[in-house]
Amino acid sequence: MTERGFARAAEKNAAPVLEVLRDELRDYRKVLEIGSGTGQHAVTFASELNHLDWQTSDIDENHALINARITDSGLSNVRPPWSLDVRSADLPLSAFDGVYSSNTAHIMSMEAVHGMFAVVAQALRPGGVFCLYGPFTKGGRFNTASNEQFDRQLRSRDSAMGLRDRLELEEYAARHGLKRAELYAMPANNQLVVWRKEAK
Repeated sequence: MTERGFARAAEKNAAPVLEVLRDELRDYRKVLEIGSGTGQHAVTFASELNHLDWQTSDIDENHALINARITDSGLSNVRPPWSLDVRSADLPLSAFDGVYSSNTAHIMSMEAVHGMFAVVAQALRPGGVFCLYGPFTKGGRFNTASNEQFDRQLRSRDSAMGLRDRLELEEYAARHGLKRAELYAMPANNQLVVWRKEAK
């Protein structure tokens, strides 16, 4: 796999994220990953959590990379990527037990972030979980100076990017019947937030 097909952040955070998913997804089977990127997390987690059927997804330009990694892995429980734009996606209703996404919210526009919660709510069955990993603010405050600097860097590249406020995300989630169930502190000043879809 080429250097272009390798994300150092995905390699570094895989182990701590895996330990959370091992618990959160232990009783589930079908999982959708939003923004599979290089495919590193998909093959790492699916190889360790072999009870899961892992559906990858991303924008079309990343599909060749994801497919190559799936082929190299030899895994039978990782599915080829769906073409997915969270701003317009129409997914099968209640088709998944879990949805996972890593380091996506801060590189999406707010329109896309809101769209992601709508997509998740549509795709999850009642009782299913949405696991979102990344750096966040809370009430407009950064948890570290390095995350504040990272936010400035993102916004200088694209004004639509930036760290998302966890309280605002919880409002989005609540509008779509998702209630926060867990919050995990992760290495490198990141967090993994778990929302659960409530039964109607």
